[in-house]
Amino acid sequence: MEADRVLVVHAVSRASLEEMAAAAAEAARGRIGGGECFAVRTTRRGRHGFTSVDVNVVVGDAVRRATGACVNLGSPDKVVAVEIIQDLALISIYPGSMEWRKMRGKHPVLPLLSRVAVVQMPYLGPLDACRNMGVRIGREVQNFEVRELVVAPTGLVEARQLAEFLQGVFEGVESRFEVQRKSYHRRARRVPVYLQDLHQLVRDRRGEPIIVMEPEGEHISRVADRLWELFRGSRRVNVLVGSREGIPLGVYRYADLVVDIAPGITLSTDYAAASALVAIATVLYERSSQLEEGGGGG
Repeated sequence: MEADRVLVVHAVSRASLEEMAAAAAEAARGRIGGGECFAVRTTRRGRHGFTSVDVNVVVGDAVRRATGACVNLGSPDKVVAVEIIQDLALISIYPGSMEWRKMRGKHPVLPLLSRVAVVQMPYLGPLDACRNMGVRIGREVQNFEVRELVVAPTGLVEARQLAEFLQGVFEGVESRFEVQRKSYHRRARRVPVYLQDLHQLVRDRRGEPIIVMEPEGEHISRVADRLWELFRGSRRVNVLVGSREGIPLGVYRYADLVVDIAPGITLSTDYAAASALVAIATVLYERSSQLEEGGGGG
C-alpha cells in the first residue's frame, strides 16, 4: 500500500458542521498564530447534508475567531485540512509550504483569453455526433472563459443538425460553468453564445483583428510579435476555427493572420478551439501580464 501523503491528525469529531468547527478551533489554538494566515481545505467521502464549501466557511470562521489569524486561500502560512469519511471528521494542521501552489511566480492568462471571440463553424452530420461535439466545444470555451462563442455556419445548413449542435454547446457551457462556480475562489463568468453566418460576421467585424486557424498559415511561434500587437491594441480578437470542413478560402483575404499550431497534424473539431487558445496563451504568456481584463484599444 502506498500513500500520497501522510498527515498527523490533531483532532477528531463527528461529521457535523458545529462539531467540526469546535474541534478545528481547539486544534488551531497554539498551532496557528495571530499574525499568520491560513486556509481550510476539505475533502469529503460519503453523503452529507452540507458541501465542502460549507465546511470551509464554518470551520474557517471558527479558526479565525479562535486564533485571530487572517484567511489567505492562495498562499497560507498554515492549512487546516478537514478529511471527512462518512460520519467521521479528521482534522490536521500543517505548514502551507507543504502545498504545491499553482500560481507561485506566475500571472493568470484570463485577461488575455477574455479578449478572444471564438468563431466556431458548427459540426454537422449524424444527430448524436452533432450533440456530443457541441457539448465538448461548449465545455472547452467555458473552461477558458473567453469573451464569447459565435457559432458561424456558412450557407444553407440542415436545421435539425444545427439545433442539436447548439443544444450540445449550451449543455457543455452550463455544465462547466457550474463546476467553476462551485470550485473557484473568484466569480466565474458564463460565456455568451451567439449565432451568425460566417461571411456576414467577417464583414461586420472587418475593423477588428481576425485570426484564421488553419494549416495553410505560418506556425504560431513565427508570428508571435504580430499576434501580440493584435491583442495589445484590441478589446476583441476574433479567432476562427473550422469544423469537418475548414474555414472557406475566401475568408482568408480578410484575415490579419492565418496561423498553424501543429504542422502535420489534423486536429479534431472538438480539440481545435482549445488547442488554439492554449497555443495563443503559451506564445503570448510573458507579455500578457501587461494586459488588463477587457482593456485595450478599439
